[in-house]
Amino acid sequence: MILSDLSVKRPVFATVLNLLIITFGIVAFLMLPLREYPDIDPPVVNIVTSYPGASSAIVETKITQLLEDRISGIEGVKTINSNSRVGRSSITIEFNLDRDIDAATNDVRDRISRALNNLPEQADPPEVSKANDDESVIVWFVLQSETMSTLALTDYANRYIVDRFAVVDGVARVRVGGGRIYAMKIRLNRASMAARDITVQDIERTLRDENVELPAGRIESIDRDFSIRVERSYLTEQDFANMVVNHSESKSVVRLGDVAEVFIGAQDDENMFRGNGRNMVGLGVIKQSKANTLDVVKTARKEMIAIRDSLPVGTTITNSYDSSVFIQGSIDEVYNTLIIAMLMVVLVIFLFLGNVRATLIPAVTVPVALIGSMMALSWFGFSINLLTLLALVLAIGLVVDDAIVVLENIYRRIEKGQTPLMAAYEGGREVAFAVIATTLVLVAVFVPLVFLSGNMGRLFTEFAIAIAAAVVFSSLT
Repeated sequence: MILSDLSVKRPVFATVLNLLIITFGIVAFLMLPLREYPDIDPPVVNIVTSYPGASSAIVETKITQLLEDRISGIEGVKTINSNSRVGRSSITIEFNLDRDIDAATNDVRDRISRALNNLPEQADPPEVSKANDDESVIVWFVLQSETMSTLALTDYANRYIVDRFAVVDGVARVRVGGGRIYAMKIRLNRASMAARDITVQDIERTLRDENVELPAGRIESIDRDFSIRVERSYLTEQDFANMVVNHSESKSVVRLGDVAEVFIGAQDDENMFRGNGRNMVGLGVIKQSKANTLDVVKTARKEMIAIRDSLPVGTTITNSYDSSVFIQGSIDEVYNTLIIAMLMVVLVIFLFLGNVRATLIPAVTVPVALIGSMMALSWFGFSINLLTLLALVLAIGLVVDDAIVVLENIYRRIEKGQTPLMAAYEGGREVAFAVIATTLVLVAVFVPLVFLSGNMGRLFTEFAIAIAAAVVFSSLT
């Protein structure tokens, strides 16, 4: 066994090799993302289209069916589920597991872009998104105030708080939940409209034509250049109320305020977030795909404390939901199990060998092999999660096998009278084939899990690689 010969002849080299494995393993460990479970997001794409005011039947015929016909021919489509309701169309496309989700999303966007001209003019452009567990909120903060309404509180959050959370390391974006956005609302009066022979289409057409802000070109001179734009004339409630929507035969004008009530209110009155009997605004933090959940939540909490000191009088911000609590508890429990398993293995080895010095050799093998396996996880783009940690717990009993076999053979030769140097040299050579065979058998047992199909195979891939890598590194140490 060349490696055992080299370790006996060059002990410094063997020590440096193990130190390099530990060093690179620690670096890889610090770079690995921390998750509760492996990333097994299914290749699912969602298409959401809003058509305000349209009935479910109209949404089905004018939007849903049209989009379904366009996307049905995309490669790798497994199922298409659609849901049409008042003012909203939702289509969920599930692809085969071997389909690349990014390529599938691009294909869907390409097909949808070709159908835009066929959609109703009042419908919003379809929104295409990937179904991703990383888009879930990891921590919610709630903002409440005794002096501001929900409208004002939402406006304050969007202006001064959202951006502060968004720049925190590892944060992808911040979701505002339960907020109400300012909107200019027009409540039509049927009787007044009928008396003045005004229709809804007349008011809609006037709003589209009048409430615009357009570029008007440039003025260039020798000394100065000017950009010209047409400013909107309608900024306040009174401006909109004075908007002329029609002229009567008697040359009198009909203004919007004559046939409708114009006021500033919430864009969606049905959207509400309440807790403990009080209106609140939720701020949900969504982490980046490779970010560490625990670190992101910890940093976001620090930012929350800093924001709390600058809030207006009567306004408070608190932490209402934190997914990192369960993740931290689960990970800590597995770490404790890992430490206990290592101690138990060392204790059992000592009880059978009865020699402290001999026990140290396989005891050192355990942390070196486990830390070295982190390089394999980092190489394959995996993460630290409950399954990979479980794999390391199970690997503890496997990684000491090679060390015990070699150690026992060397120890037996020393008891027969050989010098420690010769016993190490010849004992290592004698069991070299057995060590290699044991390693290959263990790797052959777990690696086939990588080739399992479906979500089960994707779930246990990291588990198999973690155990196989630990076993391989144990043979090197």
